[in-house]
Amino acid sequence: MLPVDDLGEPVPLDQPRRVVSLVPSITEAVAVSVPGALVGATDFCTHPSSLDVARVGGSKYPDVEKVLALEPDLVIANSEENRAEDVDRLRADGVRVWVTEAPATVPMALKSLRRLFGLAWDLEPDWLVRAEGLWRETRPATLTAVVPVWRRPWVVVGRDTFATDVLRRLGIENVYASHEERYPRPGLQELNDRRPDLVVLPDEPYLFTHEDGPESFPGLPYVLVNGRHLTWYGPSLVEARESLERALGYGRG
Repeated sequence: MLPVDDLGEPVPLDQPRRVVSLVPSITEAVAVSVPGALVGATDFCTHPSSLDVARVGGSKYPDVEKVLALEPDLVIANSEENRAEDVDRLRADGVRVWVTEAPATVPMALKSLRRLFGLAWDLEPDWLVRAEGLWRETRPATLTAVVPVWRRPWVVVGRDTFATDVLRRLGIENVYASHEERYPRPGLQELNDRRPDLVVLPDEPYLFTHEDGPESFPGLPYVLVNGRHLTWYGPSLVEARESLERALGYGRG
């Protein structure tokens, strides 16, 4: 019986040696865990910083022809980051595509990666084992927060998102955690009316800085955090907990 990806689609896997990743987090995970396997990645796959592979455009709009030209024996995609029509096009051209589900929690993300590496390469990466241990603990909630990830218009992290669970494990409850949308677009007045204890401002996908973002939340404490540590699931999780705890504990504006 063939293994199935996170969405239940059967995908033959046999030690893939020509991999194209359309998911930045997973690009980093494959590059670190299976050196030399990656032959292509998106323009937004920025880690490892030394990664030297062909670029195939953005996650939402990859250049499918460039992907096909690389003759991959596996393409890795994500149900939220990538479009179904691109996955269908690649499969129609005979390419094996493994689609991961957008993780709602840290354990869900790590379980997905454990399956992928185990099934594809019979591998249990050291960083994955370490990350599982580091993120097992959940602190009691002590603060509430809003987490903008974009402005003009404002977009915040909502329900069933990886970032919401990361913060929850650090003792911070997202005030939009029960919102019906995963990425709500509230007005600025609504954001301020929520009166959270903290505004968490990552440096990606929007680059919030001390000069760009905090001025919109007068009177509210804020922290600037590493966006990769807040939203990427992969080797960065090994350093993410200490990094975020340091920022949240000592970086309030």
